[in-house]
Amino acid sequence: MPEALYPWIHLGGRVLFSMIFIMMGITHFMKLNDMASHAQSRGVPAPKAATVVTGIMILAGGLMVLLGWRRFIGAGLLAIFLIPNAFLMHAFWKESDPMAKMTEMSHFMKDLALAGAALFVAYHAAYSWPMAIAGP
Repeated sequence: MPEALYPWIHLGGRVLFSMIFIMMGITHFMKLNDMASHAQSRGVPAPKAATVVTGIMILAGGLMVLLGWRRFIGAGLLAIFLIPNAFLMHAFWKESDPMAKMTEMSHFMKDLALAGAALFVAYHAAYSWPMAIAGP
């Protein structure tokens, strides 16, 4: 009986994992100037261009993983975004205010955990996925 649930659990996991990237990718474009301003305040070079490029990366990566299409590439795009993002945007060690330090540390750890999950997805891209559009 539980085997019948596995495809649905897999799909549910993909939906939940992908949702943050799809929503944030859309936000990168709907609030481009605000996102670029925040990136600039963190010292990101060419903040507007970086916001556009990262918005494309996370939106495409999230959709690819969700649909199970080119999922290795999609998961790779997410990991390539998340690891530098953790260090550039959430450098908690630079904060002096304890509350800001704790908030940035939480975001830093979240980004690294999601990067680990993306690498896990990339590894499993080689295997058959239920309810997926195409192969790895």
